Amino acid sequence: MTHVKLTSKENLLPFILITALFFLWGIAHGLLDVLNKHFQVILQISKARSGLIQFAIYMAYFTMALPAGLFMKRYSYRKGIILGLMLFSGSAFLIAATATLESFWIFLACLFTLGCGLTTLETAANPYTTKLGPPESAERRINLSQSFNGLAWTVGPLIGLYIYGNTGVQEGEKLNSLMLPYLLIGLVVLAVAIIFIRTQLPEIKEEETGSENKSSSAIPLIKHRHFVLGVIAQFAYVAAQTGVFSYLINFITDESLQPHFDKAYGPYFLSIGFALFMLGRMSGSYLMSFIKPNKLLTLYAVACTLLLPVVGGGYGWLSIIALYLIFFFMSIMFPTIFALGIKELGPQTKKASSFIVMAIVGGALFPPLMGWIADVSSMSIGFLAPIPLFIYIIFYAITGYKVKGQINYGISQ
Repeated sequence: MTHVKLTSKENLLPFILITALFFLWGIAHGLLDVLNKHFQVILQISKARSGLIQFAIYMAYFTMALPAGLFMKRYSYRKGIILGLMLFSGSAFLIAATATLESFWIFLACLFTLGCGLTTLETAANPYTTKLGPPESAERRINLSQSFNGLAWTVGPLIGLYIYGNTGVQEGEKLNSLMLPYLLIGLVVLAVAIIFIRTQLPEIKEEETGSENKSSSAIPLIKHRHFVLGVIAQFAYVAAQTGVFSYLINFITDESLQPHFDKAYGPYFLSIGFALFMLGRMSGSYLMSFIKPNKLLTLYAVACTLLLPVVGGGYGWLSIIALYLIFFFMSIMFPTIFALGIKELGPQTKKASSFIVMAIVGGALFPPLMGWIADVSSMSIGFLAPIPLFIYIIFYAITGYKVKGQINYGISQ
């Protein structure tokens, strides 16, 4: 595979600024994955109900992705980014302001609005990153940017340690520890929004990129095979990823397993997993300079499929190691599927990006299901649930990603 330049000199600053956005929403997600076990303990709720934390934020992806794409199509990537940052910041302030109300449902409503901000950012930043350089290195570029997302996911659980260690046990004080972290997040995101307001970014015109198929705009998106299958693959991946992330702490603190650990150490264990996730993305971006992205995606999806039964078997340290390896091998999947799914779509790229971001709704639907399986059987058995999802990703990586002629659904025109 011939080495292709990652980005151009004139696009370096925009690439750095956009990469910073990946770090910001990684913090938000890393913090949320700590809260599942935390809320189960302080609010005495089931694993299935705690899965509503992910349900709220990922339903926002389904709801907001298309409006965000339409907004950017009418205005620009830059204005879409600013809108996303303002929604993100305002929602973080709202969580801090309403924490004293001690309502799980109000918290979920605030998370939904925060998710709308994250959705807008992802709808803009993911495709924008793929355009800031040669098309041949798009997958490498988005994986490198997403590496900083992984770094932030490592930091998020450490912020969660503050929440674990500063929660009152009396009524009226259980959610107070959410105030300071979300207040600080709101201030930082607001500062970044101001930077983007004052910075001019190059607006990418997909219809002017000559290397893409210029006839693609004449074909409806739903007839682009690689795009349609890519949306399904992204749904499957985010569903699997969110389930694994959300219940790692439950797994390592499960008293029916040996060894098991105190829940107070949960954020440390989650942070280790996210560190491996970040390492996987950084190394994956490098490997893609000489290994085709779809082949690396195939290899990593096969690894996850084989490792999940080891986790589900409850084999002690062997299962824990297998679970951490899944973090590593999942790392490249989201950005790689995203880049493959929007390939050669020309002026339809923004709209296609919206639909692929909408597929993140898989993260809303799967954690409650996985939590229910754990409630009625065991946490180990719950980790068998993502296996079919990774099998589908293997199919997409082998053949589904290929840019072929339009799909014929058997409907006459």
